[in-house]
Amino acid sequence: MAEQKKAFVIGYPAKHSRSPMIHTYWLEKAGLSGSYEMFEVAPDDVAGFLASVRDGSGGYCGGNVTIPHKEAALALADIADPLAKELGAANTLWVEDGRLMAMNTDGYGFATNMDEQSPGWDNTDRAVILGAGGASRAIIQTLRRRGIGHVHIVNRTIERAQELAVRFGSGLTAHPMDQINEVIKEAGLFVNTTSLGMGESTVPDIDFGVMASQAVATDLVYTPLLTPILAMAQRKGVSTVDGLGMLLHQAVPGFEKWFGIRPVVTTELRDMVIRDLEKHP
Repeated sequence: MAEQKKAFVIGYPAKHSRSPMIHTYWLEKAGLSGSYEMFEVAPDDVAGFLASVRDGSGGYCGGNVTIPHKEAALALADIADPLAKELGAANTLWVEDGRLMAMNTDGYGFATNMDEQSPGWDNTDRAVILGAGGASRAIIQTLRRRGIGHVHIVNRTIERAQELAVRFGSGLTAHPMDQINEVIKEAGLFVNTTSLGMGESTVPDIDFGVMASQAVATDLVYTPLLTPILAMAQRKGVSTVDGLGMLLHQAVPGFEKWFGIRPVVTTELRDMVIRDLEKHP
């Protein structure tokens, strides 16, 4: 009988994660007997948990890492791919020859979702990113790799945006929030990487009507699916892409590493996750 492979997701908190639902769906579709489990691991316990993954005592072949452990995961890995190193964070781990390997699939998930939902989204030389946190790094990296030459980072704390502009080099400029309607003029892409629009958070008034004619706006927030920012863009006639597809697509490479089969993001899977989000926002 073949060994049953086990994978995991760790975070703190982690109960909001839809990763177990996604990977269990793929396991069932593939007829595999593996499992995918969720663990809330406090920051002080991450090193011990990942040591048990590396030495096999935990019985896991790998797993996902979510907030706030992505930086620690990279630091604790034996070998990380260049993308994860450039970002300073890893979200996917696996064991290979007794070594803990790391990669970051957030940029892959973002780009694949955009390619699927809005082909040609990267046919612009001017993009605006709202936010300068960890998620924005993966987006900036992806935009640069797609050849978008001018990326404007808008953030409440200008110093955070300036740090990213320095980290990723030429073509990036940092701006305070009150300049958002200036830098968005003629931009072909707008990406919200902040949590603005979730819960009771207030959203700045953004004039999407001044963007380029074929502009696209997207939001990494996917609860609600139509965020206040995307609704604002739609009212101005700007096409939009929701953030759920990024969550689904970023999970694909990890599943393939752990279970040996490359899964497919289907409408059925998307609809299943949406129903769950509606029940448990």
